[in-house]
Formats: sequence, C-alpha cells, structure tokens
Amino acid sequence: MLVLAHRGASGHEPENTLLAIENALQMQVDAIEIDVHWADGELVVIHDRKVDKTTDGQGQLKNLSFAQIRQLDAGKGQQIPTLDEVLELIQGKCPVNIELKADNTVVATLSAIDKAVQEYGFDYDQFLLSSFNHHLLLQIKSLNKAIDIGALTASCPVDYAAFAQRLNAYSVHISVDFINQAFVDDAHQRGLKVYVYTVDDEEDIIAMHQLGVDAIFSNYPTRSLLKIAHLKGAPKSDAPIN
Repeated sequence: MLVLAHRGASGHEPENTLLAIENALQMQVDAIEIDVHWADGELVVIHDRKVDKTTDGQGQLKNLSFAQIRQLDAGKGQQIPTLDEVLELIQGKCPVNIELKADNTVVATLSAIDKAVQEYGFDYDQFLLSSFNHHLLLQIKSLNKAIDIGALTASCPVDYAAFAQRLNAYSVHISVDFINQAFVDDAHQRGLKVYVYTVDDEEDIIAMHQLGVDAIFSNYPTRSLLKIAHLKGAPKSDAPIN
C-alpha cells in the first residue's frame, strides 16, 4: 500500500507549499499529491478557489493578479508556488499526483509535464492527473492518451468504479468515508488501482490495509509509512520520524 503525501507533508508544514514538498521528499514518500488552479495566466498550487483558508489574504483567485497572489503568506512566510516551481524542486525524485481543481488547467498542466520531463528529470509515467471534474479527465485523454488519470469521487456510486473504467482511468480515488470491500473488489476486477483520501488515523490505516487498497493519501506520511511497514512485518527504519 503506497503513501502519497497529501498536499505535501501538510500535517507538518503549510499545505501545498515548497516547504511541505521538501519535507515530503525528506520522508521518502512513495509520491506527492498537489492541487492546481489557473490564475492570471499561471498554474498555482493551492487547494481552494479562495485564498482565505490557507493564506493571510482574502478573495477568489480569479479576482487576484499573479503579483497579488505572490504577495500572500501561505504560512511560515511561504508563497503560493507555481506548478513549475514544485516540479523543479522535486526533480523527478518521486511520482506526482496533480489534482486539477478548475477549468483551463489541462493544456497548461500537460505543457508543464512536458517541461518537467525535458528539464527536471521526470518520466511521463511518474505523473498521475486526477480531478473531480471528469470532463477534464476526458480532455486529458483526448490530448495525451499516455498520461495516467485518476477519477475522483466523494461518494460510493451504485455501479461502484464503472465510471472510472469508462474514463479509461488508471486509478479511482475515493473518500475514506465511503470506501468498502465491495468497491475495492469491483475496482480491482475492472483493472483499476484504488487510492483513498485522506487517511491519517491508525485505525483507518489498518482498515485500508485489510481492504487491500493500493494507496492512501496522508497528511502525516512518515507515520503512515511506519504503520504500513509494521503491518507488513518489516519496519521501515530509513524514513525519519516526524
């Protein structure tokens, strides 16, 4: 069971910042998950369409210039980074799950991936693009069939993971609140990987291991990595404990 650092190591550092990304890399996570919005001609790494929750500013991204966005404090003096800055920092050291949070993100994200492969040491198979907006996933596949996509859901559909199979997804990403054995079994029968968000509690980590899910998103990656290693009977001693 893989561990993806949710918005970087967001339980330790301000989410979706370079500091959180660097911390996740030091933890030797299996992959890093980040969120992107399109704002004033740039792909910016932030979860919400408003800046109120994670910065010292107020308002919607769409109403702010890039210069104004860069002046905001995202915690511990960190700026809201661009996607390019995040990928340059990672330098292909681990896979990246980019969640597209808004329209107008597909073409720019695919372009950023091309640059990351050419300049930052990535391979294309290190990228997984996910979204709750399944129209964006269709657009990705229409432009580049080789890029893996992850179909997000915050529910347990009647036909389980069929929607992800129809999208030709690599993985289906489901909330820990709705995951069950029937969903996992259905997804696996369809050839899909099952990723579960957001899993931090020890009880939930154990439950996900027992369900046989393929990956979890965690705000505290080291804690999750160590617990999973313990469940496998082989303690992972090379990851720093934070």
